[in-house]
Amino acid sequence: MSRGKDGPEDVDATFAEIVADLRAEGVGLFPEDDLEKPAGKTAEKPAEKTPRPEPSDAEPEPGWRGGGTSWDKTLFEDDPSGSSDDEGHFVPPEPPPLPRPRKGAFIVLLFFLLGLLLLIAPTLIGMGTRLGTPLGILALATAIALLLLRVRQGPPPGADPNNGAQV
Repeated sequence: MSRGKDGPEDVDATFAEIVADLRAEGVGLFPEDDLEKPAGKTAEKPAEKTPRPEPSDAEPEPGWRGGGTSWDKTLFEDDPSGSSDDEGHFVPPEPPPLPRPRKGAFIVLLFFLLGLLLLIAPTLIGMGTRLGTPLGILALATAIALLLLRVRQGPPPGADPNNGAQV
């Protein structure tokens, strides 16, 4: 096989050689095919295939992948094997409980709700929009700042920072 600068010069001949090598190894052949494997790695033309008979109503449908069950039964019925036991059914464990909110979380929530109230409807508190809008923005900014300050920056307690990622 001669190669040019960018690849083989005769692409069709190279492709035919690759296909012949794969056929010699049995790639792409089905067990029910009446083809003989060519001896060695030669580019021989395989024998003509005999057409497969079409399944008729009188003949039973062959099993899907040799399992004895047709594809439609495997796909559309509840349990093709006929067993009704629940073996292998995954039941997830109960999730851990939510952590209890601390006092800081209530303060952040209070600032957030107060900021929204002052921005949306400051007249409910008896305040005008001229004073309510800057106070609402200030309350929301404070809530966001407190939330960001609550984020833990370091490794979890008890972890060694020199060991890298651990599972």
